[in-house]
Amino acid sequence: MSSAIIPADPQTLRGEPLSPAQLRALMPALANKTYFNYGGQGPLPSPSLAAITESWQRIQELGPFTGSIWPWLAAQTQGLRADLAVICGVPPHRLALTENVSSGCVLPLWGLPWQGGDELLIGDCEHPGVVAACRELAHREGLTLSTLAVGSIRPGSGVASDGAVLDALDQALTPRTRLVVLSHLLWNTGLVMPIEAVAQRLEHHPRHPWLLVDAAQSVGSLPVAAAASAADIYAFTGHKWCCGPEGLGGVALSERILSASRPTLGGWRSLANENDAGLDGPGGGHDPWHHDGRRFEVATSCAPLMAGLRCSLELLDAVGGAPARLALIRERSSQLWLGLQAIPGLKTLLQEPPPAGLVSVELEGDGRGHTPESLVEQLGQQGVWLRSLDHPHCLRACTHLTTTSEEVEQLLAALNSFLH
Repeated sequence: MSSAIIPADPQTLRGEPLSPAQLRALMPALANKTYFNYGGQGPLPSPSLAAITESWQRIQELGPFTGSIWPWLAAQTQGLRADLAVICGVPPHRLALTENVSSGCVLPLWGLPWQGGDELLIGDCEHPGVVAACRELAHREGLTLSTLAVGSIRPGSGVASDGAVLDALDQALTPRTRLVVLSHLLWNTGLVMPIEAVAQRLEHHPRHPWLLVDAAQSVGSLPVAAAASAADIYAFTGHKWCCGPEGLGGVALSERILSASRPTLGGWRSLANENDAGLDGPGGGHDPWHHDGRRFEVATSCAPLMAGLRCSLELLDAVGGAPARLALIRERSSQLWLGLQAIPGLKTLLQEPPPAGLVSVELEGDGRGHTPESLVEQLGQQGVWLRSLDHPHCLRACTHLTTTSEEVEQLLAALNSFLH
């Protein structure tokens, strides 16, 4: 099937196998640029945009607040929840829909029963948004913060990254540790964390600390079911590697989180009955909240986004299952990593080809007057887009299914030209 005749109607695409090139042809954002920022935001396929538009139209046809709209909206919500639950390897009742990774992390985290002096153990490669939320929680609840050192782990030369992570965890855990925060795929170094092994190690700790996983870079790029089902809070978004619309994500929750965590930003969607706030009279009352993941779904959200994300997920599946997609992603990231080894003045953060699609590289010495920021600007002027990071101070390029070998060579040639 030629990419030129792929229909825009998402209904007719279901079940159709796609090649990476055909998927790429469905993404207008890739037509006039060389794109390596999938870890920031993925391009939205045209069929996904069409699905969003059709959903808006359907809502208006049914009437945005009529008796006909509610069963239709319920079917859309339940369908997406079921799809995401399968990806995460959990039953649907353990999956809450959110707007982004931050809300997926923070809403259940802030509802847990903390005690003064509890310790939050946070990986040193976590995103500042999650770290800042943990710091504020510690300030309000009288908790302490400590650091899990994983940023310096560089697999290669006989170093096994999983064992090094577990050794660092053993050294950092204390009798007061109540929560461990760790990303599945580190957003800066590109290393995959052994989430299942970490979860097993925490089970043997006297306090069995909760495990919060930032999955912003993993869902859509890695097979995640084993990790997501092992974590207590596994929060992700649809707008990065899933190539869905911004403003929609999810969080997989453990049974003990559903049992222990109270709603922190409750709304009508959090209620088992939206007309019942639990007030039975003066001094009385009952628990009005959903007892599953829905207690962390707050109120009115943009329903058409669900159709867009479901379409994007279907298109990714049409290319292949998660393991096959990861193999394609790694083919391009390995090509980029190997090419960077041949450019003097650049040093990749990882000493061996990346386990996923994140490739980070530092400038050695004075960088011949260049900085990561200046290189990003110069590359952008040529229509080549990647980003700089502050910690560590480096360039980061992301390869996805739709990245071509020619694009990788274009980036390598541009970097070599600027530096030499």
